[in-house]
Amino acid sequence: MRLAFSTLGLPQLPVAEVVRLARDRGYQGVELRCHPEEPVHTGLGISERADVVEEFAAAGVEIPALAGYAGVAEPGDDEPVVAEMRGLLALARDVGAAHVRVFPRGGGQPAVEADPTAARRLAAVAPYAADLGVRVLLETHDSHRTGADVARVLDLAGHKSTGALWDVMHTWLGGEEPRDTLAVLAPYLGYVQVKDAASPGDLTPLALGDGSVPLAEVLAVLTEAGWDGWLCWEYEKRWYPDVPELPQLLAAGREHLLRLLADVA
Repeated sequence: MRLAFSTLGLPQLPVAEVVRLARDRGYQGVELRCHPEEPVHTGLGISERADVVEEFAAAGVEIPALAGYAGVAEPGDDEPVVAEMRGLLALARDVGAAHVRVFPRGGGQPAVEADPTAARRLAAVAPYAADLGVRVLLETHDSHRTGADVARVLDLAGHKSTGALWDVMHTWLGGEEPRDTLAVLAPYLGYVQVKDAASPGDLTPLALGDGSVPLAEVLAVLTEAGWDGWLCWEYEKRWYPDVPELPQLLAAGREHLLRLLADVA
């Protein structure tokens, strides 16, 4: 498996510094948080997008995904959500990212309403994603935090250019066992976000291995299944400014993941 980290842990850090950290700490990839407050966002011009490509290529670091914020199950008109996803997909194509992350954000709607809305919007952008060579991934998050929740939507969307991003914290919070998550997401799985926290009642980000999220079990079931994709550490420094800085944790986090992988090899 290949290791990446998310720039959610490095709020507003310039691209050159992000790439340097990845290269120096031994990570093969970086998931770029795609938001107007960050260096990489859909408002970038062609030359700025080319600069991003050049920075990553020069260091031999990949961009497995752009982490977007479109909410595919949100109430309201389809057009703004579809347009937001299309913008993210075009940016992903231009910077060489294989995936675009989107959220459910179905709120309190029943699944019978939220699922078709999300599936319809994903299906609307799927042919465009296919043309660009990018895949749009629905994250296990908020209203659809389990693998079973996300799989229902992807079953309805019915397109190979739509898939799943397994955020291991949210399936844990949803009470779903890792083996059960993988069983339903296996046909759709794009990549996996890892993170750690003390308990469901305290989600303050911790260094990998210092909390209770079942990372070892997740990596065991992935390994048993022969899955060999990206593991991306999403350290939510952006939402918890008082936690330790990510750069000082990156080397130990990589070593922890490599130890877990060696244990289950």
